[in-house]
This record gives sequence, C-alpha cells and structure tokens, in this order.
Amino acid sequence: MSEMITADLVDLDLSAETKEAAARALAERMVTLGRVTDLEGFLADVAAREAQMPTGLDGGIGIPHCRSVHVTEPTLGFGRSAAGIDFGAPDGPADLIFLIAAPAGADDAHLTILSSLARQLMNAEFTSALRAVDDAAAAAALIRGDESPAAAASTAPEGTESTDGSKNSVAVSVAASADTAAGTTTDTTTDTTADTGASGERPFRIVAVTSCPTGIAHTYMAAESLENAGREAGVEVVVETQGSAGFTRLDPAVIAAADGVIFAHDVPVRDKDRFAGKPTVDVGVKAGINKPTELITEVRGKAARGEVSAGSAPGTPVERSGDSTEGYGTKLRKWLMSGVSYMVPFVAAGGLLIALGFAIGGYTVNKAPSVMDHFVWTQADSWGALLFQIGGVAFGFLVPVLAGYIAYGMADRPGLVPGFVGGAISLTINAGFLGGLAAGLIAGGVVIGIQKVKIPAALRGIMPVVVIPLISAAIVGFLMFVVIGKPIASAQKGMTDWLNGLTGTNAVLLGALLGLMMCFDLGGPVNKVAYTFATAGIAVASPSDSAMKIMAAVMAAGMVPPLAMALATTVRGKLFTQTERENGKAAWVLGASFISEGAIPFAAADPLRVIPSAMVGGAVTGSLSMAFGATLRAPHGGIFVVPLIGNPFLYLIAIAAGVCVTTALVVVLKGMRKQAPEGTGAGVADTAIAAKADSKEPVAA
Repeated sequence: MSEMITADLVDLDLSAETKEAAARALAERMVTLGRVTDLEGFLADVAAREAQMPTGLDGGIGIPHCRSVHVTEPTLGFGRSAAGIDFGAPDGPADLIFLIAAPAGADDAHLTILSSLARQLMNAEFTSALRAVDDAAAAAALIRGDESPAAAASTAPEGTESTDGSKNSVAVSVAASADTAAGTTTDTTTDTTADTGASGERPFRIVAVTSCPTGIAHTYMAAESLENAGREAGVEVVVETQGSAGFTRLDPAVIAAADGVIFAHDVPVRDKDRFAGKPTVDVGVKAGINKPTELITEVRGKAARGEVSAGSAPGTPVERSGDSTEGYGTKLRKWLMSGVSYMVPFVAAGGLLIALGFAIGGYTVNKAPSVMDHFVWTQADSWGALLFQIGGVAFGFLVPVLAGYIAYGMADRPGLVPGFVGGAISLTINAGFLGGLAAGLIAGGVVIGIQKVKIPAALRGIMPVVVIPLISAAIVGFLMFVVIGKPIASAQKGMTDWLNGLTGTNAVLLGALLGLMMCFDLGGPVNKVAYTFATAGIAVASPSDSAMKIMAAVMAAGMVPPLAMALATTVRGKLFTQTERENGKAAWVLGASFISEGAIPFAAADPLRVIPSAMVGGAVTGSLSMAFGATLRAPHGGIFVVPLIGNPFLYLIAIAAGVCVTTALVVVLKGMRKQAPEGTGAGVADTAIAAKADSKEPVAA
C-alpha cells in the first residue's frame, strides 16, 4: 500500500484565500498522483460535506473531508497558510489545513489511520510541530508517524514529545483510536481512574457516543477532546465512536455503571435505548470538540439534580423534531417527511404489483376470488390475481406506516405503537390519509407528553415497553374513534368527491399546478406533497378515473427535469462543464425511470436558470397529460410502465413536449451568460451536489 501522505501532498506555503481554493489546491496534488480521478466530482463531494457542517475547528485547524467514488485510495493533503483561511471555526481562520480523501468503500485499517490523525489534531504539541516544520518531506513524515526522532527533532525541536513522553505522530495514536472504537479508554484515563480510586472515592463515570456524517474526522476528534477533558477533571470517560469503520458497542456493564451520558453527534445514535434512564446531554459533534469541559460539567449537574432521560426521547438530528432553534413549521415538515419517506417503498411495491396484476389478469382482476381458494398454476388470470392481492396487502400498510413513522420522527421508537394503531384505526373508520396524518401527529405528541412526566426510578425500565405503548395507544385510539375520526372521514370523502368531479379546465389547471410542484424542488418537501397527494388517490383496490389521471400527470411531470437536462447536454454540450455532461448521460436513465433527483446536480450548480425552466416544462406536461385523459394505476416506474397507461401515445407526447420546452429554456438562458461554464469550474464545485444531502432516499419524484 502506498503512503497516505508524501511530500508531494504537502504545501507549506498555501496561497489560497478561500476554503474552496484551498481544497482545490490540495486536490490538484491528489489528481497529479492519481489518488483522485475526477477533480470536479471530488470537489463537489467536498462541498456537499462542507454544506452539512463547517469543518473549521478551534486552534486554527481546517479539515475539509469526504468519502467519494472519485478517490482511488485514502489520501491526506496538508497545507499551511500564513494568512489563514476561514473554515467557519468560532475562533477565526485556520492556518493548518488537512484535506482528507477516503474512497467510498475504504477498509477499516485505512479509516482507523485517518481517525488517528483526527485525534492527534487535538494534541497541541503535534500542531505546534507542524507550524514549526520547514520541509515538506519532514512534515509528511511527522504526519505519517515515521519513527525517526532525528527527523522530527530537526524540524520541531521543542515539540517532538508530549508530556507523557510519546512521539507526536499519527502512529502513536492508532492504538488509542482502535481502543476507543472498541469502547475502552486510553491508558492515561485508566491511570487517572486508578489514582482517583486510590484516594478512596469512586470517580464520576461518563459514557459518551460521538458520530458525524462522514465518520472520519469529527467523530474521533470529539472522542479525544472528551477524554482529555475527563482526565483534567478527574472524571472517567469511556467513548463509543460510531465512525465509518463501524463501531463496537460499549460493554453493557460499563453503561450500567455510568453516572451520566454525553451524545455528541450529527447523525442518529445507533441503539440509543441502551443509555435510557440516565442523566444525558445531547449536542452536536462540534460541541464535543470545542466545549468538552462544559459538557462534562452539565452532565454532572444533571446527575446531581436527578434529571434523567425517559426512554428514547427525541433528539437525533435525523428523523427528529429538530434543534431547539428551529421553528414549528420546520419541525412539522421533518415529522411529515419522516412518515412519507418510509411510506414510499410500500407505495412503489404495492402499486406496481397491482398494476402488473391488471396487466396480466385484465381489468376484472379486482373481482377475482382469493387465491387461497382458487389458484391454477397454468392460468395467467390466477397469477394476475395473485399479484393484485399481494399489492393490495402492501397498500394496506400505507396509512399505518405513514402515521407510525410520523410519530417516530417526533418521539423515536416509543411513537411507533400508537402511530401504527392510530393509522390502522384511520383505515377502519375510512379517514384515509388525512386521518393517518392526524393520528401520527397526535401519537407523537402524546408520547412526548408522557416522557416529560417524572416517574420513580423503579418504573423506568418498563416505561418504553409497557407503560408508554399502553397509555399512548389507548389515548390515540380514543381520540380517533370518538373525537376526531368522523370529521376527518367526512373531509376525506369531500376531497375524494371533489377529485372525481374534476373535468375540463379545472383538471388542466390542476395538472399544471402538480407539474409545477413536482419540478420545484426535485424530491424535496413540495415535490413530496404532490406525489403523496397523487398516490393517496390510487391507494385503493378500485381507484377513480380522476385519481389515475392525477397519478399519470404527476409521474409525467417528474420525468421532465432529468430528461430535459440530458437532452440539453446532448444538443448544446458547450454550455455545460465536463462533469455536467457526464451527469447528463446518467440523467437519461434516471429520468426515464421517474427519478427526478437526476436533475439535482444541474439545479444545484445553476438554480436560477434550471429550476424555473424545469417548472415551466413540468407545468406543460402536467396540463397536457390531464387534457389528454391519460391514466396510470402504478405509482412509479417511468417508461417501464407505459403498457399500464391509458392513452400511452398521447402520454408520451405530453412528456416530450415538456422536455422540449425545458430544454429550450435552459439552452436560451445559459446561452445568455457572459461567461462560459468551462471557466466556472470552481463555482460548480462550490455548490453542486449540496442539495443531495436532503434527498437521501430515491423517492418517486
């Protein structure tokens, strides 16, 4: 294996003035050495990671990093800036910049070494030596941890050893990193514990979990920072690092013996229930790096006051209510999108199975007897009935899953039982999707309310599995059956009757509106509202003609943006960068498959031209589809379900019209630019793909 960092990857006189330029300068060195295959693609991945959270750290350190398919092997690039570069750290610019590049499938050994570097950056003597070194080869050797005392002494004579006599190198910290990932503390922590124990008083014990979106740098830096602060405070800190190389769960005995818990994370804590019932501090990973002493003080204060977490209280930045600074509207959107994202696979599977059932068994397949009573292996009708009935069962989960995971987004696992129960009741009383939305929100709110009640310690163990599910399900069931169920069912019926009555101009206008929504944010909340509205109409055994027209219009409009971008890069390739032209090839397949996220790279790089153009084309396609009377029983599939579409020829014409309109607008608007895109590579790298973090799941949009 070649070395992760060599002298060719070190720039001790980095002249870049911005973080984007710094990343580009170091990345170009990686490209020269064959460590990165696509400069712009790699920089886009770095920019997307930076968009999630700034990578500047206190102490003058910047650590832009990412995992990317454009990286051939784990690589470190190091630059030292005399003027300093702003990476978003609270204390000012960074003069030490590490660009960490990891392949998408990096193995555990590589990631352990990268995580060790992250830990060493918390060592002041290590960073001092890097500021003093005056030779690129010596700097690379220092970072690699080569066991050459003479080399380290010649460049940083005052900073080659730490206070405990260990060398300032990544190699020295590899063992500590591996130990911490396995749920153990460093030797120094053990010594502190022993000394404290010798004094006759058991030290305060804290277990912590650290994690970040990439799982390479911040995860391990937060762990190191917490451990160091614990040693200084005479506190025993044991950290579970949930990084890219996986993680080893802390010993249950260690958790049971802990007096407090610290979560420093930007992705959900895995198996969070293990830590329930203890004083808990829940913060972002950067707080674990920058404010470890304050976090330890806070958790000790909570322990002294007897404040403990109640079960799986919400608090993770993914599928949760959000930070305390977020408004109610933002929280509500997250809750609803949590339910929709889990519902979409059921919609796709159930809808396609039902559509295939109709295609094989004919349009009377919905009247076929149960395949348990009548199934002939050699008859196509029997197979069609089988697929139809399996799809119908899958569709039966839509509303319960929607409600259950809305409640889950609000209250984590304890919200699942009342959410699913409320969703099932919604089906029973014919309240449909509106009832499912209400049931999910009510269930989450009820669980959150129960979790706020202080209970005796003896009952905490049965709260998540007995008390909370019992009480919350009973409350939600009462409200759905007795209080709000009937009004919601009436509203659902009114909406259904309105859809069935849509004809002429009203239908065309609705198609245009749905087309605009589908192309506005390409898989975002507005897009999902339109898609959910359409799938709700066909999520029955015998959907109305109007509901199938709406589904057809929504899918047609959702195919327009990626197909249009693919066509535009084909007919006027000079208006796009090389990376965009490559993305255009993939957009053909994505658009044909009804995955409009294929247009996200183009929209992120040039939103003011691409998004309005896509919306106009989507509106044209949606309105034409409704005007042509095209129908669709399947909620997904793109061109692959054309045989299941009513009026398929006119349907394809509607799609082609929207694609041509969007392509023409994009070409005209991009042609009006004064500067060619080939000269704006940096700008593209700064913004492209950043929106992908908000579209993790391939929703049908």
